[in-house]
Amino acid sequence: MLLRLGYDIQFDIPSPVAMVALLNVHPSRAADLREPDRLQLEPPTKVEEYIDSFGNRCSRFVAPQGILRLWNSTLIKDSGDLDPANPDARQLPVEDLPPDTLCYLINSRYCETDRLSNIATELFGHIAPGWSRVQAVCDWVHAKVTFGYHFARVTKTALDVYTERTGVCRDFQHLAVTFCRCLNIPARYVTGYLGDIGVPRDPNPMDFSAWFEVYLEDRWWAFDARHNQRRIGHVLMAAGRDAADVAITTSFGVANLKEFKVICEEVLQEAGSQSLAAVRSTSA
Repeated sequence: MLLRLGYDIQFDIPSPVAMVALLNVHPSRAADLREPDRLQLEPPTKVEEYIDSFGNRCSRFVAPQGILRLWNSTLIKDSGDLDPANPDARQLPVEDLPPDTLCYLINSRYCETDRLSNIATELFGHIAPGWSRVQAVCDWVHAKVTFGYHFARVTKTALDVYTERTGVCRDFQHLAVTFCRCLNIPARYVTGYLGDIGVPRDPNPMDFSAWFEVYLEDRWWAFDARHNQRRIGHVLMAAGRDAADVAITTSFGVANLKEFKVICEEVLQEAGSQSLAAVRSTSA
């Protein structure tokens, strides 16, 4: 399966400002790209790329005053399969976990493990460790939290989500990540593309998606507390402790968002490098 990925984001910049963007496909998916994956800036601006401490591909630049456009279009090959699953995947004792997973067991900006530990134990402590425990966390969050864009709040933490029982995509994942960490399951927040492939089309304008991953047995596995189902076409862009680590753009000064469009479509037939003959899933 081929997926057309892209975005068109515009800012009004009152005065020159340094910015960092995490808008590229994650290095772990680089071999699947069938076209270049380059951040394009208008007006043309010097961009420096680097890999951050979580292994994400980042771009830094100084945005000039005026209207700044960030855009890209690329093509990636995907298996077309549902997210891998292994109901028998074991939860490892903390002492046996790889060292690089340990940072995903502790507090972070939006995931207060110290304040939700007792609650997590009460809710899920009786469930056998491993895959079934993670699925129980997803089932609970999916059932108890109500989704709505008007519930969005940049300061909302996992504890707020548990208390208010409302949120947007990232809030569902923050609460699930926190519960898993409280249960000694390494969990990390991830962001990327997820088109409406194999599911009814979402009537809302498309956005980048958030889900989370847990470390069980010997690898990371994708889960999604908002949709709570295995999906086709997850394309990872960035992973971190929570949303603070994987912001799509970070400006070190004022940058006013003016326009935001995202696309993730399945290409059924391609006629040339840029034109699509047909797509099965389209964004608004």
